[in-house]
Amino acid sequence: MGWLASLRTRARLLKAETLALALAATDRRTPWLARLLVIVAVAYALSPIDLIPDFIPVLGWLDDLVLLPLLITFAVRLTPPEVLADARVRAGSAVAKGKRLGWWAAAVILGVWVVIIVLVAGWIAHLLGH
Repeated sequence: MGWLASLRTRARLLKAETLALALAATDRRTPWLARLLVIVAVAYALSPIDLIPDFIPVLGWLDDLVLLPLLITFAVRLTPPEVLADARVRAGSAVAKGKRLGWWAAAVILGVWVVIIVLVAGWIAHLLGH
């Protein structure tokens, strides 16, 4: 049962870190590029839709194993340390109380996918128009 407890602990820490990044994105002291990366990373982490479907052997997991950690790493590096520290404290207390991202996270995910669909549709329309 040691590995199961370790896995639960890591999942709890990942949940707290994801929530901390989401909270940091709402802070006015966070630069816009960091906010954008945080929004994309959190939305992608929570989204049921992947850029590369998981059923494709090896490649399906690469986006989760490479893309997501890169987005999170860049977002953390661009976020001021004091903002991230404050957000981690707030996220830790929220996770301890059992709070969830809920509707806010669903709205962000939906918004990101709507923007992606609109951009791709515009790009396709532009290609077909020329």
